[in-house]
Amino acid sequence: MNFADIIGNTEVKEYLLKTIETDNILHSYLFLGTSGIGKKIIAKEFAKKILCTENKDNCTCKSCTCFESGNHTDFTVINEVGENIKIDEIRKITEKVIEKPIISSKKVYIINDCEKMTREAQNCLLKTLEEPPEFIVIILISSNENLILNTIKSRCMKVQFKNISEEYLKKYAIENLEYDSISENILKTCSGSISKLIELKDNKDKYLNIDNLVQNLEKKDMIDIILEGKILYDKDNIFEILDYLIVCLYSKTKENAKYIFCIEEVNKAKNNLRGNANFDMTLDTMLFKMWEDVNENCYRN
Repeated sequence: MNFADIIGNTEVKEYLLKTIETDNILHSYLFLGTSGIGKKIIAKEFAKKILCTENKDNCTCKSCTCFESGNHTDFTVINEVGENIKIDEIRKITEKVIEKPIISSKKVYIINDCEKMTREAQNCLLKTLEEPPEFIVIILISSNENLILNTIKSRCMKVQFKNISEEYLKKYAIENLEYDSISENILKTCSGSISKLIELKDNKDKYLNIDNLVQNLEKKDMIDIILEGKILYDKDNIFEILDYLIVCLYSKTKENAKYIFCIEEVNKAKNNLRGNANFDMTLDTMLFKMWEDVNENCYRN
C-alpha cells in the first residue's frame, strides 16, 4: 500500500513524505486525532518508507519485502489491538533500542493508543525519548492527548490528523462496504472515522430502522412506537445505539425544537442504565416519554 491509497489526511501524508525526501526524519512523533481515521495505517506506511533501503514506490528491496511479510527485524508495533500498556512492555523497548538495526539504517517503534500507558510506563519511555540512539524513530499514536504526560508530548513532533470528510466516508461506504446508499445520520455518527463506518456495516439495517422510528414519532400511536422501539433492545450495543438515536433526534430538532426533550429522555436512560436500572423498563419509559414529548406538548420547568 502507498500513501496515495489511504483515504484522507493529504497534508499529513505530504508532510511525512517530505521528511523522508529531505532526510529530515525526527526521533519521535506523536500522531493525534479521532480514533479510526487512519493514524495507525499511515504510521505503518511511514515506517515502511523510513526503513526502505531504495526509497521508491512499489519497492521490492529486502526491507520492504520483510515489512510486507510481517518479519522485519527493525520494526515493532506495541499494543496493536489497543489494550492497556504496562511498564514491562516499555522496558522491553528501552532494552532493545540500543541494539543496532539489522536490515535498514534505522529502527522504528510504533506505540498504538499510547495514552493507555500507565504513568510508570510513560516515565520509563521518557528516558529513551530524552536520549534516543541516532538510528531510532518512535511513533506514538493517540486519540486522547490529555492522558499523556506533558514531558512526553514536549519531546515529540505533534502531527494532527483531521477527521475523514463525510463525502469521503460516503464514497468509501458505497465502493467498499456494499452500501447502496447511506443516511446522513450514519455519516454523522461515524464522526469522520473509517473504522466506525466499518463497524456499523453489519448493523446498517438496524440503524435504518432507528431512523424510521424517529421519523414515525409524530405519525404513529404510542403502542406502535413501543413495538417498533424493540429494535433498540440490544444489551451488548445499547450505548452505541442510544448515541445513534441522539444523532437522529438532533437532526429532527432542526424541524421542531421539541425533539430536544426526547434527547433529554435518551440521556436519562443512558444514566439509568449505567446505574444498573432494569433494562426493559428503562427503555420502555424512555420510548413512552419520547412519544409523549412529541405528541402531547409536554413542557418542563
